[in-house]
Amino acid sequence: MCPHTAAPAEAILADLDSLLPELEELYKDVHAHPELSMRETRTAGIAADRLKAAGYDVTTGVGKTGVVGLLRNGDGPTVMLRADMDALPVKEATGLPYASSVVANDPEGHPTPVMHACGHDMHVAWLAGAAALLARHRDAWKGTLLAVFQPGEETAQGAQAMIDDGMLKRFPKPDVILGQHVMTLPAGVIASRSGAVTSAGDSFQIRIFGRGAHGSMPQASIDPVVMAASTVMRLQTIVSREVAPTDAVVVTIGALQAGTKENVIPDEAIIKLNVRTFDDAVRSRVLDAIKRIVNAESAAAGAPKPPEITALDRYRMVQNDPAAAQRVGAAFREQFGADRVTDTKPTTASEDFGSFGAEWKVPSVFWFVGGTDPQLYEKMKSENRLGELPTNHNPRFAPVLHPTLETGVQALVAGATAWLAA
Repeated sequence: MCPHTAAPAEAILADLDSLLPELEELYKDVHAHPELSMRETRTAGIAADRLKAAGYDVTTGVGKTGVVGLLRNGDGPTVMLRADMDALPVKEATGLPYASSVVANDPEGHPTPVMHACGHDMHVAWLAGAAALLARHRDAWKGTLLAVFQPGEETAQGAQAMIDDGMLKRFPKPDVILGQHVMTLPAGVIASRSGAVTSAGDSFQIRIFGRGAHGSMPQASIDPVVMAASTVMRLQTIVSREVAPTDAVVVTIGALQAGTKENVIPDEAIIKLNVRTFDDAVRSRVLDAIKRIVNAESAAAGAPKPPEITALDRYRMVQNDPAAAQRVGAAFREQFGADRVTDTKPTTASEDFGSFGAEWKVPSVFWFVGGTDPQLYEKMKSENRLGELPTNHNPRFAPVLHPTLETGVQALVAGATAWLAA
């Protein structure tokens, strides 16, 4: 860590109230015009224009659609702030006046509705606001700021694409990397921790091969539907029977696809599954178990050939550096007061934010910002109904604009100025 004198975040944030209407319009615009992963050309253009207007040296097309803004402001540490930009193939059901009606082709070329169901539109507005305020008040801090708008988080492509495009060589090495995510906590609340924050995530497609036949002649078939059903049921035993209860693991079958007609036994079936883990040894054991079970079920059924197991994506576990997390936490308590800063448990959601710190070999800190109406949250909590709140990736996910918008901007500025010397 670099020696520092805390910069006055209050001075930098003095103009936030006057900036909020503009940021609100930005948020609504991005929300109404979502773009799928690695196709965020419109959003990237907006981010680049805002950074240029604030005085940043801007590089576009990093990792296809990534944007990096560089602001040098004298001697001092280098801080990287990151926001992701992509949306999801989800049909919006929020009923908002600025709800998305966008339909785009998915990677297979099929039309799909698109929605910012994970809050990346809020992330874009947060970073745009923080970047503008830090540029406007350069007299309050010294150092170098990297504002990174990242594509493709939802598919685990974006961070690695930027890294593969030479990001580590093309831009100054940060002293710390900071990022945040809107969640279903009460709006105005910040939650972070030291150590593991989000799990590692692995997704696979399993293609099971059988032999098709008429539904009235099952003896002529090797039924991939039965094979797939047996495989799905056996996969559930990995968590319950092969992993210690003290080790957190999630194995989810998200898709099971086979056949087109009730009296036709198909030739093959597709299973898509997702795994979340917090420990490398546990991860290896779970992945080995998946391969063993999938191959054994096919062999037991007399399949004409072994199944194909194809990796779809992989997320590193996000771990907060203990010293950096303590420093950010202190800045948050100073900015928001201790009553608005809480500790969080590790979440089995996954993020590719951790790739930047791991590849650059520098500390990083990732935290959560609440986006649920505080009164609604308390009501649902008192009724033991928090599980009914629309979470990220839900068609009804819609963070309340205020105080969510200002809290995220304040958090980024407070975090950055914990390093940037005055």
